[in-house]
Amino acid sequence: MKVSLVATVKNAGDHVGRFLGSVAGQTVQPDEVIVVDGGSTDGTLDALRAATGITVIEEPGANIARGRNVAIAAATHDVIAVSDADCILQSDWLGRLVETIEGGADVAMGTYRPITESFFQTCMAAINIPEPEELDERTFMPSSRSVAFRREAIEAAGGYPEWLDIGEDMYVNHRWRELGVSMRLAREAVVLWPLRPTLAATWRQYFRYARGDAIAGMHPDRNALRFGVYSGALYAWGSKGAGRKLLALAGAAAYAAKPVRRAMSRFTQPNDKAKAAAAVPALMAVVDLAKMAGYVAGMTKRKP
Repeated sequence: MKVSLVATVKNAGDHVGRFLGSVAGQTVQPDEVIVVDGGSTDGTLDALRAATGITVIEEPGANIARGRNVAIAAATHDVIAVSDADCILQSDWLGRLVETIEGGADVAMGTYRPITESFFQTCMAAINIPEPEELDERTFMPSSRSVAFRREAIEAAGGYPEWLDIGEDMYVNHRWRELGVSMRLAREAVVLWPLRPTLAATWRQYFRYARGDAIAGMHPDRNALRFGVYSGALYAWGSKGAGRKLLALAGAAAYAAKPVRRAMSRFTQPNDKAKAAAAVPALMAVVDLAKMAGYVAGMTKRKP
């Protein structure tokens, strides 16, 4: 089976070398590698041009969706693996994806794990990145930092939506689910992904994700529920009845329970565990507020 590996990048000079090294270290080598650069100015292009066996396409100003479509159009094979050039591919990543496609899947859904270098990043990983064993193939929506598909699958979905600056892979996932495309989980096809280093950068990330959801009309029920839950919690907390307050606290504890358990498993020092038990629920609230603000902002630009 011939496989094209495609990736997009812009200003990933601190990470692109690790990505290229992980591509070279794959136990199953791609038959070609195509990287589309959206206009890097930080030395990323120099690193890509110096690498052997890489086809570099410069597409200044391209968003991620445009970059991926350009790379797929340039690919010469009918099985396409996709990642981002700031990720690190585990050595058996491509082999696991190819194995799943060879088993009859139209889409092989890889997974990803966080690269964490701080207390904050570890807490955010516990909130937003489930363990691979938690994933359900029937409902999982893969990220295009870790996926492979047959060309006819992406063509059936209409390609990546270039009118959507973020959330383009989720839009394609929804199209695949609607079309009944065979999507199988390749749980052990793992890439490592660097998380945002600061709270401000994380806020912007999830604001933009939710803004993209609103523009594309994705996840309306989930976002409506988020608004309803927080409105109900504020009402309960502002009421005079102690029972309502206790109910709101119990609901918040249940909501935060799984991320807190993840954090407990990822920290080893008792002091860090104690701090995480307080930090994780607070950070969950910040992320939810970013999502609500982003969704409201996106509703004004929703695609008809």
